[in-house]
Amino acid sequence: MKPAIVAVIFDLDGVIVSTDDKHYEAWLSISREEGIPFDRTINDRLRGVSRMESLGIILEQAERPYTEQEREALADRKNSCYQELLAGITEADLLPGVRDTLAELKRRGIRAAIGSSSKNARLILSRLGITGDFDIIVDGNDIMRSKPDPEVFVTAAARLGAAPAACLVVEDAEAGIAAAVAAHMTPVAIGPACGSPLAQFQIQSLHELPALLE
Repeated sequence: MKPAIVAVIFDLDGVIVSTDDKHYEAWLSISREEGIPFDRTINDRLRGVSRMESLGIILEQAERPYTEQEREALADRKNSCYQELLAGITEADLLPGVRDTLAELKRRGIRAAIGSSSKNARLILSRLGITGDFDIIVDGNDIMRSKPDPEVFVTAAARLGAAPAACLVVEDAEAGIAAAVAAHMTPVAIGPACGSPLAQFQIQSLHELPALLE
């Protein structure tokens, strides 16, 4: 018999808040400076992928090879630009259903965690004013391998003291859904990830999440 869900692990970007446009603007700025083609189609490939892996995808369009040192410098420039764009984020940028869902999980005694590949997760959560609503936060600073590797979710479950089979993962990226499956957790797709055949459940809004826990 499958154990009851005792914890929900949320991806951050696209689930709790949408910073897609800010990522796009930051990468676009760097790409223009370097003379590298970049558009929304390429940007869609970056969903759920780490900064350095995203840079590698963008550099596929470059006319010359980049050294590791140059790649690190570009990634740092992108992050600086992105952090400047994050300065305007407020609680008003929370996606629909976030506060109600977190409150309902707390009422039911179900623990909540963030499992994100972003190294800016804590900064974003602080600006949103919801850091304290999560029992633990695991982000890009805590892991060596980004999604679809399950490390971020396995780490979150371990810190929560929860068995993987008792954890539900909410993801908007196919890489995140694959990571949840690899971690032996129940994957819930939201938004763009709803097309993933690996998703056990699909929702259009976090408002629908509590019903899955009944």
